[in-house]
Amino acid sequence: MRDREGEASGRRARGELESGVLAALWAADSALTARQVLDRLPGDLAYTTVLTILSRLYDKGMLVRHRAGRGYAYAPVRDEASHTAEQMHALLEHGSDREAVLSRFVSELSREDEELLHRLLARSDAGRDDANGSTTEGP
Repeated sequence: MRDREGEASGRRARGELESGVLAALWAADSALTARQVLDRLPGDLAYTTVLTILSRLYDKGMLVRHRAGRGYAYAPVRDEASHTAEQMHALLEHGSDREAVLSRFVSELSREDEELLHRLLARSDAGRDDANGSTTEGP
């Protein structure tokens, strides 16, 4: 959070802990226990704080868990790309002017990301043509 002068206070921004926990889980090769997640997070967090965040993410359906000793090991339901795409789609759905939102988004892309987006859109269009049985070639 920020105080009235805009300086950072000791509190984290809303969702920052959840994002950190998800990032640790996405970076892992397998499910992690709360202790393993804690060991991968920066700062001086309490073990119970990590347990709370893991429980909240599990309750939201963002994690799966299985027994590991006396506790649980957690893994994300979706990969990072799917999660981020879902968030982007949700934000787009809540906007009142989709064209303005998409236009602003594209205008702020780097040259490399804009070129990547063009390639992905072209690939997507080609996939739709193939699925519909149409071709771009003449008779």
